[in-house]
Amino acid sequence: MRKKYLIVLFLIVFSLTSFAEEKGTTNTEEKNVTKVENENSTNEADKSVITMKEVVVTATRVEKDVATAPGFVKVVKKKEMETRNIKTVDEALNTLPGVFNRRQSMTDVQSSILLHGISDQKRTLIIRDGITLNNGYDGSVSFTGLSTENIERIEVVQGPSSSLYGGNAMGGVVNIITKMPEKREFTLKSGYGSSWSRGESLDDLQKYYLSYGDKFADKFHLLFNYGYESTNGFSKYLNVTSTHPSAGLAGWSSTTDTAGNTKYLIGDKGDNIWWDENIGIRARYDFSKVSKINASFARVRYKYNYDDPHTYLQDASGNPVYSYTSVKEGTFVSYTGAGAKEINQYNVNLETEIGIVKTKLSLGLNDEVKNWYTQAGTYIAGGAGGTVSSTPNQNYNADIQFTIPIFTRNILTFGGSLKNDTANTEKSTLSEWKDETSTLILTNNYGGKDITYAVFVQDEILILNNLTAYIGFREDWWETKDGYANQFGTGAFAATYDSRSDNSFSPKLAVVYKPFDDMTLRASAGQAFRGPTVYELFGTYVSGTTTYSGNPDLNPETVRSWDAEITQGLWKGAKVSATYFENYMKDLIYTTTISSTEKKYMNAGKAESKGVMLEIEQRFDKYVRLFANYTYTDARIKENSANPASVEKRMTYIPDTMINAGAACEVGSFSASLTGRYVGKRYSSDTNTDQVNNVFLSYDPFLTADAKVSYKITKFATLSFSVDNIFNESYFSSYVAPGRSWFGGLEVKF
Repeated sequence: MRKKYLIVLFLIVFSLTSFAEEKGTTNTEEKNVTKVENENSTNEADKSVITMKEVVVTATRVEKDVATAPGFVKVVKKKEMETRNIKTVDEALNTLPGVFNRRQSMTDVQSSILLHGISDQKRTLIIRDGITLNNGYDGSVSFTGLSTENIERIEVVQGPSSSLYGGNAMGGVVNIITKMPEKREFTLKSGYGSSWSRGESLDDLQKYYLSYGDKFADKFHLLFNYGYESTNGFSKYLNVTSTHPSAGLAGWSSTTDTAGNTKYLIGDKGDNIWWDENIGIRARYDFSKVSKINASFARVRYKYNYDDPHTYLQDASGNPVYSYTSVKEGTFVSYTGAGAKEINQYNVNLETEIGIVKTKLSLGLNDEVKNWYTQAGTYIAGGAGGTVSSTPNQNYNADIQFTIPIFTRNILTFGGSLKNDTANTEKSTLSEWKDETSTLILTNNYGGKDITYAVFVQDEILILNNLTAYIGFREDWWETKDGYANQFGTGAFAATYDSRSDNSFSPKLAVVYKPFDDMTLRASAGQAFRGPTVYELFGTYVSGTTTYSGNPDLNPETVRSWDAEITQGLWKGAKVSATYFENYMKDLIYTTTISSTEKKYMNAGKAESKGVMLEIEQRFDKYVRLFANYTYTDARIKENSANPASVEKRMTYIPDTMINAGAACEVGSFSASLTGRYVGKRYSSDTNTDQVNNVFLSYDPFLTADAKVSYKITKFATLSFSVDNIFNESYFSSYVAPGRSWFGGLEVKF
């Protein structure tokens, strides 16, 4: 039945061509050349009459006007990020339709960008200047430490994108594109902020940024940058117990867990202290107008820990109490250790033209040389023991593509890629849980690698001047190697795993039709996949009496999707759009209970998600922008042998409703923005048993508003002041979400 609907949809789109008038042959590449010439024009009179087109590269791997790009494409520009109070790169995407950023503060290491109704970061591909940022261990991404000041724009393409980009692109692709100086420039930024009421948000937030860029001999571009930020955090992890406080104790309060069972709030785990820094250098040499080479290096570091835990309990004399009956003082610090990462990123890009063939070569390495976290033991007194888990990992990637016009109405893009993920984990006991170097005994290790080779082809066909089709496919060959897992001491085992291979075919078809200048119709259908991570394949360890097993025989997850969009201009500066999408996922990887003492990753699930995205925007010249968008997603499990009770329940962490609205203006030396964001209920349990809101570990619906004002006090200096969560919305996103906070900053740029 779905195939019939898809065929009908495409027939409708093609039938609309009867209203189009053939206007002659136009080479798409020539249009791009004209656009670039217009952008480089120094004639102000000409600029005043030229309507600039917004160009993206992510949707097709070549420059393409957004209006004619296939799929649902959005761009966040540098100016918008400067107008809003954007602290982290992923936060810049918060107001886009169809996008959900799970992270609620910079101190949250569980960052996750959801696109197109498909959950989890490992199913959304994140790239920056050709480097794949999804790490080689579990597919996660460390957005913290990536300075927003370095970014020129962020392109977001929603929908299955494996036909061009391979694995991890089930929900889509986020492409972070950094800036390169065209003249000498120096930037210095500094700022300070804190929570409105002490302890409700990121206290004592300090940020510093410095960059120097230049262009030498009209050929060589160079940019150096350094950024640092730190905060004393706030108490986001609560201490909730099922044991009623003893008679005579005060300060506690009754609460429940997410299923409604009675609990007691007796304290918190301490303030989450955080710092991060990044240093980068980028260089580009222009051999000619069509040939250039880019090279970059970036180092990102961050570390977090917690200060002393806080008890709310007091005895009759007002003294703090950390233990009673079965509750011991260790309950105040359990699982609240420290953690750190150090990531080195290397990238080289070469672009050139050989005759009529455009060639791009990209080589990248995302190397997490440090990736560790500690956990406290079951008690504090007598040694304060704990554990440390360390997982250095690497992600190598290479990509080459060729673009060639064929005849006058075809543009062929093809190439190949290589990706190599390696990760190794070691878990050890500690004599002091706050000191990751105080290791005692190695208790567990596991690791391995997976390698993917791929070829891809895309044909862009200009059927009519206002009708373009895109047909593409990609074949990925995936192989696991050198897998092992060892447990020492209690429950000891040793295992090595044979190499194995698999493959995935990812086709995609898209049609873009412009019956009128102010109307665009799009439709696309495709298939995407995600190969299992090193952790899912080989991550085997013992915790208590239970063995958690990886599975070296896992198959890739796959999704088949289709979507359709209409964009309509209304009057000057106004447009609306509506998008409908469907996703059909299978072989989803779940943790399956094998026995009372073993849990194992299995391909156990099927799921469907369907949704609609609506958007309206009004611009008044370049001074004022108003926008609003609405996203509804119905995402449900359809099969799950790992947990049959989850069937027909909503998929985890996907909100059913998202609404964004805002306004931004820039007049003379003054600029301001106001944005509002509503996110509906989410579930962390695949059986949706976590129904109770406003309790620790719940995922609550919330409505927040943020504002920022800036004033350019001189030609070189700008002051800014912002307030986040203006109405001090109180909610949980598992932990306590940050309350109202303020931030003031100064930027000097010349």
